[in-house]
Amino acid sequence: MKHIGILLLVCLACQQPVETKKILSPAQPEAAGFSTARLARIDSTFTKWVNAGWMNGAIAFIARDGKIVYLKATGYKNPETKDTFENTDIFRIASQTKAVTSVAAMMLWEEGKFLLDEPVSKYIPAFANATVLDKFNPKDSSYTTVPAKRQVTIRDLLTHTSGIGYAQIGSPEAISIYAKTKITAGLDVYDDTLEDAINRLGVLPLMHNPGERWTYGLNTDVLGRLVEVWSGKTLDAFFADHIFKPLGMNDTYFNVPEDKAARVVNFFTVNKDGQLEKASGGLGTSIDYPTRIKSYFSGGGGLSSTIYDYAIFLQMLLNGGEYNGARLLSRNTVRMMTMNQINDLPFGDNKFGLGFEVQTEKGSAMQPLSEGSYSWGGAFSTTYWVDPKEKMVVLMYRQMWGAHDSEIGETFNTLVYQALND
Repeated sequence: MKHIGILLLVCLACQQPVETKKILSPAQPEAAGFSTARLARIDSTFTKWVNAGWMNGAIAFIARDGKIVYLKATGYKNPETKDTFENTDIFRIASQTKAVTSVAAMMLWEEGKFLLDEPVSKYIPAFANATVLDKFNPKDSSYTTVPAKRQVTIRDLLTHTSGIGYAQIGSPEAISIYAKTKITAGLDVYDDTLEDAINRLGVLPLMHNPGERWTYGLNTDVLGRLVEVWSGKTLDAFFADHIFKPLGMNDTYFNVPEDKAARVVNFFTVNKDGQLEKASGGLGTSIDYPTRIKSYFSGGGGLSSTIYDYAIFLQMLLNGGEYNGARLLSRNTVRMMTMNQINDLPFGDNKFGLGFEVQTEKGSAMQPLSEGSYSWGGAFSTTYWVDPKEKMVVLMYRQMWGAHDSEIGETFNTLVYQALND
């Protein structure tokens, strides 16, 4: 018996300990396998871009295994007054809202509120008689339709394969057809309700048959309305009660409160002379929409947030659905969301999951993100990714449109990974 006890103790000692879920905390870069000297290349490159007028400023965030190795602001909220960016500034995160809405939907899926391959019409009857655009006359925006081969499912919404287009930023046909019935991208709406808008959208033609191809559209706005139907709460209230408060995301809102309004950054564009200038609008909206009280909550683009708040949200996903004792999703739900859900449909070098672009082996050969990384961004120049293999959460927030956006994004990717030193 003595020998058996010794053997049991040895076996227990050999077992791998259960990994503790990571909570974001500052650390020296070397403690997380980064080089301080190499991370400094981000500082110098960002400063170079600010001095060259490529951008007014930016904030970047890098965490590995829960250790924050980089959180710095460079440049100016207002170059004229030299009002500097701060890490606590609030940004319009636009389509980064989609990941939050997708998580909300999957939380309700875990509660048994719906099945992924059920038709949307089961919960929003306006989608029952789906049609597909056949012929379109650009002169007067008239069109003809044919019956859809099948109904739109909830999985179609999560994967952007429904055939629903995008108002204001989509194809010419979608923009024109949606404008006739006052369907918008949802960022600056005060005289409409989400329920009414989605009901109007439901009877309009799809741009193609469901499942036929990937088309970026108002899918996640429809999903946001479904969250309201399933939960009995407004999308704003569901996010606050079930995501933001449990995670400690204290600076993320559809309506930024008055006492935080001064923290919302300016928006810049490049004028015809190649100079940065402050803009008052973008995407058909007044740029002050984050602080204007609204009751129309766009699940596809309505949130504003800080870079740290959104990093918490991403760390929750990297942790397998849990953060600081609050479990939003099971790890297998996160696994489903971050794997290929569009099969062989074309999507560049990568694929798409349930709310995220997913890096493939082919995509990983073209840029340093590991295969299996998942990502997206926002139209006002915010971007993020999670790299599970490297256990990294990375974000870069700007608030502008410029001529060098692609070069800035690709260079930032390189700067992050070249700083790894393990």
